[in-house]
Formats: sequence, structure tokens, C-alpha cells
Amino acid sequence: MVYSARIARFAFWSIPVAAAVMGLKFVAWKLTGSVALFSDALESIINVIAALMAWQAVRLSNRPADANHPFGHHKAEYFSAVVEGALIIVAALAIIREAALAFSAGPAFDADPAGLAINAFAAFVNGVWATLLIRAGREDGSPALTASGRHVWADVLTSIGVLLGLGLATATGFLALDAILAVAVALNILREGWLVVRGSVGGLMDEAVDGEEAEAIERAIRAAASGAIEAHDIRARRAGPVLFVEFHLVVEGWMSVSASHVICDRIEAAIRAHEPQARISIHVEPEHKAKDEGVSVG
Repeated sequence: MVYSARIARFAFWSIPVAAAVMGLKFVAWKLTGSVALFSDALESIINVIAALMAWQAVRLSNRPADANHPFGHHKAEYFSAVVEGALIIVAALAIIREAALAFSAGPAFDADPAGLAINAFAAFVNGVWATLLIRAGREDGSPALTASGRHVWADVLTSIGVLLGLGLATATGFLALDAILAVAVALNILREGWLVVRGSVGGLMDEAVDGEEAEAIERAIRAAASGAIEAHDIRARRAGPVLFVEFHLVVEGWMSVSASHVICDRIEAAIRAHEPQARISIHVEPEHKAKDEGVSVG
């Protein structure tokens, strides 16, 4: 199994948590009539849908490789995150529409303390949950869980901004600030949606791992390839929690298959010490295949 039981639990429990927070935010909106709080509640609908999708994506990603998917189903999570980003954009457009209607109708909301307190409690619950989601997603390499955590955390910041803004509107009597805050919420959501989509598209397009991870892979090859000459064409990419690494290893032409295989086993063990879920392909070549730009390991 690729995923830990922890990831499966987080993915599942994100659904009732998101639903509960959504309910609290709609109660807060009903009590105040604030379009800014309504925009905050609308975003929570997306959180519920995203939680459902992330749960399904994690389940699908955890399926073993089969005849039609010999490399596994790990990229299912990226599709989930892309769709989540698209839904975030839809929510932002809906919020802008509500803000425009509020501007047309004229400002009117009631800063009911109970409604504001309920929204603040919902933000607190979201903050705790977002922190746990992001931590678990990064530690276990789950793009869907990390994307959900980022989205929920953006929701927390939105809620804090809305509450502070409504407090300012009440104190100053500038009630139009309610609709202005709704637009600010929408712009923040659009930004978060772009970040989610950008990261997921990179995974779908087999974007190379970042420089730090590439250097760690190269160091592992250098340290474990004693007996070889050099390694070149080192490529690495991620698909969900799995790291795929491939490269060419140059050895002396007279070396036996068994001896070169021992070196390959050492390298694979070194890379997996850094990344246990790594899938590694090594192409062994004789010395005349060496390249000037290769990594010297001899």
C-alpha cells in the first residue's frame, strides 16, 4: 500500500469537518445578513466538494498497478487538485456577483455578536484542521491532501479578514465595506485557485523535481556507485507520493552482469533511504558510452 492509514483517515474526516464548518458559516450569515460572510460560506461549499474529491482521489491513487496502468494510479490526485482549483475559481466568480448585487441594493447588515462569534469559531476549527492536513500531506507526499490543506488555510485567512473588516465597518459606520470585503475575498480565492492548479498541472506534465531533491538524488548516486565510472541523463519526477528516478550508469566493459548489478542494488538502496517510495530504473552501459557532462562516481 502506498498511502499510510493516516492519509486515508485525514481524507475521510475532511468531509464531515468541512460540512460542519459550512453549516456554521451559513448560520453566521443568516444572523448578520453580511454579504462578506455569505461569500465566506459559499467558499465552504467548495471545501466540502474538494474534501469528497480528495477522498476519492486518495482511494484511487492507492490502487495497485494493473495491465492498463502499469505505473500505478498515483496521478489521480493531481486531477483532483486541478478540479478543486477550477471550483475555487467558480466560487470566486459567484462571490463577485453577490458583491455587485450588494453594491446595487445598498449596504445593509447586522453585526450580530452571535453571528460573528460563530464565524470566528468556524475559522478556528478550519485553522486547526488545515495545519494537520498540510503537515500530513507533506510528510506522506499527498498532493490532494496538501492542496485541500492550502485551500482550507486560505479560507481561514479569508474569515479572519472578513471578521476584522466587519468590525471596522461597524465601528466607522462605513457599511459599504461589507461588499468591498466580499470582493477582496474573491480575489484571494482566485489567487489560491491559481496556486492549486499550477502545482497540479506541473505534476500531470511530469515536471522535474526541485533542485534540492535533485541534488539529494545525485549525492546518493555518488556515495553508493563505487566501482562504476560515471552516471548521466539523471531524471526524476513525482507522481503523487511516488518518486520516479532513471539514469544511465557507466561501468568498465569487462565487468560482469552480476558485479554491475551489485552496484545498482547499492544505489537503489541509497536512494530509497532518502525516499522509500522511489521507483528506480538504471541502464548499465560500457565505458565508451560515458558523457562529459556525466556525474563522476569512480
